[in-house]
Amino acid sequence: MHKNYLAIATAFLSIFLYSCNAGNKEQATDTKITDTSFNKQWARSFIDSVNNKFSEQIAAGDSVALASHYWPDAELMLDYSETVKGDDILNAWGGAIRMGVKEMTFSTTDIKGNSDLLIETGTYEMRDANKSVLDKGKYVVVWEKRNSEWKLYRDIGCTSLPVAK
Repeated sequence: MHKNYLAIATAFLSIFLYSCNAGNKEQATDTKITDTSFNKQWARSFIDSVNNKFSEQIAAGDSVALASHYWPDAELMLDYSETVKGDDILNAWGGAIRMGVKEMTFSTTDIKGNSDLLIETGTYEMRDANKSVLDKGKYVVVWEKRNSEWKLYRDIGCTSLPVAK
């Protein structure tokens, strides 16, 4: 009798646990997470402001200021190179400046996000001191908020120019 009771209790417990989990699966797929704290107008203003600072810092040749926009664990992913991480982002911007980049403009085409992450999509154009186009392309960046401060977490850019022959 004791074995039958144990078998019935185990079967009941299994059915109960399965029914609880099945309900959670349906709820998880039907529930949409919305973040009412995301303010697209604020995000656009913030990003435009930082992009203007970036442009000013490039014109000034200030790679230290440029690198300060990135978190220590950030990654910069560009064409024809390996991923640049952490402190090497300073060297990457320094290299761009030494190669003659004097002007960089950004045009944000889309912003999505929530209270902790922003995803910016856009186009860029780099010019030298003679205003000649060095590169133009598109980018996606992920901004992350930590301790009430926004910085770049991922920065991905790709040229739109054909490969030089």
